[in-house]
Amino acid sequence: MELPPARVPGQYAVGLVCLGNICRSPTADVVLNERVAEAGLADRVRVISCGTGGWHEGQPMDHRAAATLATAGYDATRHRAQTFTARWHEDTDVLLAMDESNLTDLGGRSERTLLFGDFDPETPGAEVPDPYYGGPHGFEEVLAMVERTCTSLLAALRRALEAQPS
Repeated sequence: MELPPARVPGQYAVGLVCLGNICRSPTADVVLNERVAEAGLADRVRVISCGTGGWHEGQPMDHRAAATLATAGYDATRHRAQTFTARWHEDTDVLLAMDESNLTDLGGRSERTLLFGDFDPETPGAEVPDPYYGGPHGFEEVLAMVERTCTSLLAALRRALEAQPS
């Protein structure tokens, strides 16, 4: 799977979107930001996340998601929930929705609006399941899916950046 071209040559902005921006999209935000930094691309790639619903605006990540990330060695303490607005379409190069419902809330599939799971190397096009009403296993399942998908997404980001001059 390929990413759409960058709007600004040499720079790329990724928006990750779920329902409340406290579980799935912030988990992906934390993992992808770490992968981007490890790859030395933090000055060229911006990763942000939001939710289509504003119930949790300004709140930290769900404590279970944060604990799952912390156990795996990630820092989830900086996250504060944001709410999607139409401006996100203009401020990002691609919006990656965690599930089909989120994708519909963003206006549907387009060149710049895709499923995060489109980049899942094991199950392309898969939805990231919402762990909110379940137990700890759901958060671990989400993290595993996010980690493998972020590896694939990082490779796509490298290709998108290489396709345009900096």
